[in-house]
Amino acid sequence: MALFLGIDGGGTGCRAVLADPAGRILGQGSGGPANINTDIDLAAASIMAATTEALAQSRIGVAPADLTAALGLAGGSMRAAAARLEAMLPFARMRIVNDGITAARGALGPDDGILAAMGTGSVFAVQRGGTLRQVGGRGFLMGDEGSGAVLGRNLLALALRAADGFHPMSPLLAQILEEFDGIEGIIAFGNTARPGDFARLAPRIVTSDDPAARAIFDAALAELDASIGALQQGDRLPVVLTGGLGPHYAARLADRWPLRPAVGDSVSGALAMALQMGEAP
Repeated sequence: MALFLGIDGGGTGCRAVLADPAGRILGQGSGGPANINTDIDLAAASIMAATTEALAQSRIGVAPADLTAALGLAGGSMRAAAARLEAMLPFARMRIVNDGITAARGALGPDDGILAAMGTGSVFAVQRGGTLRQVGGRGFLMGDEGSGAVLGRNLLALALRAADGFHPMSPLLAQILEEFDGIEGIIAFGNTARPGDFARLAPRIVTSDDPAARAIFDAALAELDASIGALQQGDRLPVVLTGGLGPHYAARLADRWPLRPAVGDSVSGALAMALQMGEAP
C-alpha cells in the first residue's frame, strides 16, 4: 500500500504525519529542530526521528524507503541545502519546500488570502486566483522580521545598550542582564546560540508590560502591519496569522485587517502536497 508523509520542520522542532491514499491519518511523530539553513545534519536526524515515531505508531511495518514525502522546512527554499538534505533522506519520492509554502497550503486552502507565519522564524505568503507566492523567510541573520528569534535577539541587544547607558534600564532588561551574568554572558550566549535559543525569550516580550518589552513588540507590530499592507496591494484579502506568536499579533491587528482562522496547519499542508504527488502520473 502506498503511504504518504507530511513533514513540518522549523527552528524549534518538527512534526510528521503519516497517511494512506485516502488521507486517513495512520501515525504521527515529532523531532528536534529542522532548519536546513542552519544545520542540515541536525535537520536530517530530526526528520528521521519524527518519521520513525510516526511509522511505529502506525504499526504497519513499512520502511521510510516506501514513503512519498513532502517536507516543508525552514530554509527549504535554499536549493543547495535542499539538494544535500534530499541525498541524506531515504524516502522513495520527496519534495522539499520552505515551510512557508506548506503553512500557506494548510492555512489558506484554495482561497485567496495572506498568511503571516510567526514562530521561531517568520515567513509570508499570498494566494490569488490559485497562485501561491511566498515572500520573506530569509533566515535569522537577514530577515525573519517579527519572529521569536528576532524578538529575543532584540531584547538581548537592548539589554546591552541599557548596560552601556545608551537606553533606559527597565526591570526586564535588568533581569536579563542578571540571568546572563552581564554583558560578557550575553555576548558569549550570542556566539553559539541558535534561532530557537533566542526565540525562547520571546514570550517574555509579548506578554509583558515592561516598557522595553512594549517598545520591542510595538516596533515588530508596526513592521508586520506594513508587510501585510504591501502584500495587500490595495485589496482587503483575509489574513491568517499562525505560529506560536500568531495569536499575540492577531490580538493587536484585529482592527487593521480582516483576520480569519487557519483552515489547517503546516503539517496538514505538507501532507496535502504529498498526497497530490501520489496523484501525479
